[in-house]
Formats: sequence, structure tokens, C-alpha cells
Amino acid sequence: MGIEFRKYQGLGNDFILIDNRHTSQPIITPEQAIAMCDRHFGIGADGVIFALPGEEDTDYTMRIYNSDGSEPEMCGNGIRCLAKFIADLEGIGEVNKTYRIQTLAGVITPQLQGDGKVRVDMGQPQLTAQEIPTTLTDGEDKVIAQPLEVADKTWLVTCVSMGNPHCITFVDDADAIALQQIGSLFEHHPVFPQRTNTEFIQVVKPDYIKMRVWERGAGITLACGTGACASVVAGVLNGKCDRSCTVELPGGCLEIEWSQRDNRVYMTGAAESVFTGCY
Repeated sequence: MGIEFRKYQGLGNDFILIDNRHTSQPIITPEQAIAMCDRHFGIGADGVIFALPGEEDTDYTMRIYNSDGSEPEMCGNGIRCLAKFIADLEGIGEVNKTYRIQTLAGVITPQLQGDGKVRVDMGQPQLTAQEIPTTLTDGEDKVIAQPLEVADKTWLVTCVSMGNPHCITFVDDADAIALQQIGSLFEHHPVFPQRTNTEFIQVVKPDYIKMRVWERGAGITLACGTGACASVVAGVLNGKCDRSCTVELPGGCLEIEWSQRDNRVYMTGAAESVFTGCY
């Protein structure tokens, strides 16, 4: 294809970043993204992210194709990587800088902190069944500790949208979950008309939780930023964790705060460049 790229990772959630600022549509197809993401025959990644021109009052627009070619509304780890990529494109390095980025989930505001980390204003969580969306309850109701049958077991699930759908369930031991066997069953369950991301959460203490995730369109990943945000919201709704919480994922930790002051969720974590190339 002859496409220049830079690969980034945020807590092991890895992405191919493409400079797409010269046109408002992604320069590769979903099928090409699948090939690029293949870990044996391609570059290898959880998704391909495009830095497109901004719209209206935003600096840039973010689009992303998952490794299966589907297009999610947003990606928390991905937008931290995008912020670092943009800073590299602009040649500004590790300075304090804030961007307004248009996504399919609305405007998201990442802030480079100058210490290798990026703090992101992820916006307000959406909590009604119709916003998520799910048919687990009536459209205007919240979905908190609702029973869901998966793999011959009843799980109590709480659903949250961070611009994309999440199904959270609390477990005694996150490491013991057979994620490879049941993750897809949650993702494609008929109560989720747009499929869902699924988080299995072990509460270590009120300000520290462990999370394993099955991502919609990507499967098992080492981290999920929107999932970490949704899980803390779900923990608060169920009286299980504090509004400020460390979320331990297989790829590392994120700091999540669901602010009581403005109802917005803030995520802070690392993102770094891995290598550049041409595909």
C-alpha cells in the first residue's frame, strides 16, 4: 500500500496511527485495516486510528477501525495514543497541551501532561437502557445489577455507555474468568443490539479494582480505557468503589475519577510510540 504509519501502545492496547489530515475520510478500507492488524501476516494491532481534520470548533477528528474491521464510536486508550501522535506530528514533544477531538461519541478532550501520561475528559456517562443501548430494562431505566443468562450462568450486570456500550459484572476473581470462552457470548448477546464491550471486575478495595476485558470487535485486549471508566461508574452505582479509583488491567494501571462536581469521567494513563514504518 505504501502507507506511512506509527505504532503506539497504551497499557498494551496497541494501535496503528495514520496521518489522515489531508482528507476527511480514512485513506484505507476496513478490509485493509484487518490485514494491517493481523499479528502474523501484518503489522499487528488492536485497531487502526486515523488523525483527520477537525470539524467546527475541534482541532482534529478521530476515526478508528477495530482489528475485525468494525468501527467503534470511541476508544479511551486509543485517544491517548492519538494525542501523543498528534503532538509528534506537530513536533511539540512532551509539553502540556490540550486538544479538542471530534469522535463518533462526541468531542473528547485529552491533555498531554508532560510526564508521558495523558489526562482525558471522557465526558458524562450515559446510564439509561436506550442510551447504552440494551433491552435488559425499559428504555428510560438504569441497568444496575440486572440478571443476564450467559453460558448457563446468571450474571448480575450493570450497563454504562461512555459513548460506546459496556456491560460490567463483578466477580470474586477476575483472573479465573474463562474470557476466551464467554467473552464473545456477552458481546453478541441479543439484549445488546449494537453488541457490547464486557468488563469483569474484582474489587480489591474501594479505591482499587482489577479488570479484565473483552472488547467489542477486538476480543481479549490488555487494556480498555472506556471500559475502565465505565467500570468505576458501575462500581459507584453498586456501592462497591470510590469515585476516584485505580483500575489495574493486564497491561498496567489507569487512574479514573467520576467527578461529583461536574458528573464527568476523567482518565489518566500512559501512551507511547513503539515504532514507525511503511506498509
